[in-house]
Amino acid sequence: MMKKGAILEGLRIESMAAEGKCVARLDGKVVFVEGAAPGDVVDVQVTKIKSNFLEARLSRVISPSVSRVEPVCSHVGLCGGCRWQHLNYETQLQYKQQQVVDSLERIGGLTFPPVRPIIGSSKTTYYRNRLDFSATSYRWLTSPPNSPNSGGVEVNRDGLGFHIPKSFDRVFDVEHCYLQPEPSNEIRKAVKAIAIRNGIPFFDLRKQTGYLRTVTIRTAGTGEVMVIVQVAFEQTQWLSNLLNEIGNRFPQITSLMYVVNGKRNDTFHDLEVKTWKGNPYITETMKKPDGNGALQFRIGPKSFYQTNSEQAERLYYTAWQLAGLTGNELVYDLYTGTGTIAGYVAGHAKKVVGLEYVEAAIEDAKVNAAINAITNTEFFAGDIKVLLDDDFLQQHGKPDVVITDPPRAGMHEDVCNMLLKAEPKRIVYVSCNPATQARDLNMLSEKYSIMAVQPVDMFPHTTHVESMAILEPGKRKGRPG
Repeated sequence: MMKKGAILEGLRIESMAAEGKCVARLDGKVVFVEGAAPGDVVDVQVTKIKSNFLEARLSRVISPSVSRVEPVCSHVGLCGGCRWQHLNYETQLQYKQQQVVDSLERIGGLTFPPVRPIIGSSKTTYYRNRLDFSATSYRWLTSPPNSPNSGGVEVNRDGLGFHIPKSFDRVFDVEHCYLQPEPSNEIRKAVKAIAIRNGIPFFDLRKQTGYLRTVTIRTAGTGEVMVIVQVAFEQTQWLSNLLNEIGNRFPQITSLMYVVNGKRNDTFHDLEVKTWKGNPYITETMKKPDGNGALQFRIGPKSFYQTNSEQAERLYYTAWQLAGLTGNELVYDLYTGTGTIAGYVAGHAKKVVGLEYVEAAIEDAKVNAAINAITNTEFFAGDIKVLLDDDFLQQHGKPDVVITDPPRAGMHEDVCNMLLKAEPKRIVYVSCNPATQARDLNMLSEKYSIMAVQPVDMFPHTTHVESMAILEPGKRKGRPG
């Protein structure tokens, strides 16, 4: 009888499944393997036993796949952030594209034309513009603190890094992160060193004690840098020692901020963010779709902005192309966030109406419209499934084009039903979750057909993929693409 912890030898990895797990077979039973690559021959250790499948972790690579490459990061296997570093980028894109196809076929049961080739990222490292680092007084160690590797000396357990996957209180100390360009790594290391030197206690996530909680670093293509330090309570001396030294050491920090958070979680969307030095925002730029000039977007500490700035420009340009605007359309931008898509397409529409459930984001959207001298946008805050009703359509007009970019949960059923009632001539659905997109497109297929599907990779080395679909009225006949 198979037991948990058993070693299975010589399994051949056949393909990739959901969530980046690979598939092998043993006596007709599927084995899901973490950390393998299609084409590998491996030994694995069983971690879960179910009636119709097994789960296992990679134990040894006997014969590597031609798709396998050497990861650049030393934290692979511990950090859940870049789980596909061991796959070459071409293979990553292949499986991301297949993920979109599988979702539309299996979840949506939809018919659609051949999916366009995925738009890959020009950068596969140092592409993110935001990272959040957690402080801990009890960082995760790969070996016991008094092991021979420690030389018999008690190891300092303060750390500033990322959570181990599926563990709220286990944080490992990051040596070097390949996700965000400098000065990100330099700032993170400096914050840790300054805090230790000044005797500032790091937070204990389980006991909810300590002072330094998190450090958020946001960067922009303009060279501006925002740093947000989150602390557990007011303590003027510790705070001033830390922030003054950071501000003096890194003059490129144009926005130095802090948050006092006494809650049991690290979210600060409901808390006041105070500016210690510089501006309460950084500014990102994006070329206009017609190439004539650039748009500026102010990004505050709570603002949402696509975390891959360069790829966001390709994403928005593609959405603009798919929308097919002539300058005469009333456009609804659902889940508009800080109005980036609305501002991007406004120069090619008669009017853009943006809807967003986060009120602070709508205020940012209005500011972004003002600084770009955009006068044909209007923004509304509220729960979109409540906000978008018959009265709203009557007051603001039925849209000719809808661009929707919902969160991972997708659109509420009531929103889908209102789109069916509004009957726009075109819907551009931008999604960060092909599964919920497929579910929503199935609802919309009552009146709409998929005319094109365009995957975009925003996050190299992860399993995430962005999917865009353009819908037009009418029923499409034929088999899925």
